[in-house]
Amino acid sequence: MTDTYFDGATAQPPHPAARDAYAAALSEGWAGPGRLYTLGRRSRMLLEAARQSAAASLGVSPDEVTFTSSGTQAVHAGALGVIAARSEPGPLVHSAVEHSSVLHAAEWHERSGGTVVSVPVDRRGRVDADPLAGIDDASMLVVQSANHEVGTRQPIAEIAANADGVPLMVDAAASLPWEPVPEGWSVLAASARKWGGLAGAGILVVRKGTRWRNPFPGEDSSIREAIGEVDVPAAVAAAASLRAVAAEREELSKRVRAMTERIREHIAETVPEVELPGDPVDRLPHIVTFSCLGVDGEVLLTELNRAGFAVSSGSACASTRLRPSHVLQAMGVLSHGNVRVSLHRETTEDEVDRFLEVLPGIVEGIRRLSR
Repeated sequence: MTDTYFDGATAQPPHPAARDAYAAALSEGWAGPGRLYTLGRRSRMLLEAARQSAAASLGVSPDEVTFTSSGTQAVHAGALGVIAARSEPGPLVHSAVEHSSVLHAAEWHERSGGTVVSVPVDRRGRVDADPLAGIDDASMLVVQSANHEVGTRQPIAEIAANADGVPLMVDAAASLPWEPVPEGWSVLAASARKWGGLAGAGILVVRKGTRWRNPFPGEDSSIREAIGEVDVPAAVAAAASLRAVAAEREELSKRVRAMTERIREHIAETVPEVELPGDPVDRLPHIVTFSCLGVDGEVLLTELNRAGFAVSSGSACASTRLRPSHVLQAMGVLSHGNVRVSLHRETTEDEVDRFLEVLPGIVEGIRRLSR
């Protein structure tokens, strides 16, 4: 049986533009771009062209863009570098539903003697528009543009307006393939595999006027020197696919949203004792998460896999360990037995129809065996 891939929030299938760009760059861009010989200069030219393309897609200056080896590296370098630039660092403030890469950066900062404040969210997973209220001298605020597990959008423009000069870092990995990021942020991090680029490429944007200092072992170097040499063909593929996705995302988002609305409605009607967390309207177009009372998430994932559907369960950023989702726990909703269905550019109506046809019977079968 051919697998139907419903885990687009983890990684989108490689975009044709990424495949073509990677193949073209591989023969010319494999040498170290920091070298002075001809092969190194060729790699450097490809990397600079990719940086200009990515900057145009993001609406920023090329010198504000740095390619990284992953979205996680972008998050760590962005958050820790801004804090390291402070002479007297205050709290690192983040929402309770951030990706694990943010939580790990916060833990590292705390172990290094810093302070961390986790801001709660409401039952739909949304942080307050003034998350710094009552918090003095914050060094940095980290809020995702939209949640990677339930799709709820965050009020980034309002948060930025209320930040009062505190640098705002936005983890835009979940939303960037589907919609532009609202203005007002100081630092942006994203992962290329979320929009159909290749694994091994991320993007970090630090706006002019935002102070940054190398937080890693080594010299007090620039961001690009601190990050080190990157996979040039992967960066070229990331930029090419980002440009292609930005051109098609309005039409694609509309088509995919119609499918996820069908999924939400059908599950609510056909699966008893089910919860669909997150904002039903103000959300990303491609994500549906649901939790079935009395159903083990790992068992449900296994049975869906046997039926030919690749989905996620447990925490979206630690799904191989199937831990209870810290996002759902922070929201105060059912955090066990949850499944995240996330569509992608190539998802078809027929695939959605087949999923909706088999899901109720699979859930009922699991519940019957567990009685």
